[in-house]
Amino acid sequence: MRTTPVFQLVPFTEMHGQLICSWSYPPPYDLYNWRPWDTMLAAQEEFADPQLREEQYRAVIDQDATLWGFAQLFPMAGVTRLGLGMRPDLCGLGYGADFVRAIALAAKQKAPAHEIDLEVLAWNRRAYRVYEKAGFQETDTYERMTPAGQAEFHCMVWYG
Repeated sequence: MRTTPVFQLVPFTEMHGQLICSWSYPPPYDLYNWRPWDTMLAAQEEFADPQLREEQYRAVIDQDATLWGFAQLFPMAGVTRLGLGMRPDLCGLGYGADFVRAIALAAKQKAPAHEIDLEVLAWNRRAYRVYEKAGFQETDTYERMTPAGQAEFHCMVWYG
């Protein structure tokens, strides 16, 4: 019998950033790969920016302090928008809903009055199903620009 990890969000360090930049997702999920750490650091982009890293990013670890992934808690007016990623070798093993639920709970704890939402690419049915299992419901569908061009997204709100 498989035991469910106890996920917790902790401060995101440079070491976490270096590890996450080394992860390689298989196609079609490879669009979630990050640029090399040195490149991100030179550009001070996303979690390579110390202020942004401290304010918005968290590492997701288990009870053994093993890094499972990351969360971005992006504050908007009355909303915390989640960005997240799970280590590629742990995807598809059935841990996703617990992982996402832990992130949503941490976001709610950080900003109790905020609605918690996320965006998912419409073609990513695997992630969509995980988000549903974690308590999210689709509220909107729209197109927006991505680094690869226009793409359709679903916005999903967490109802716990």
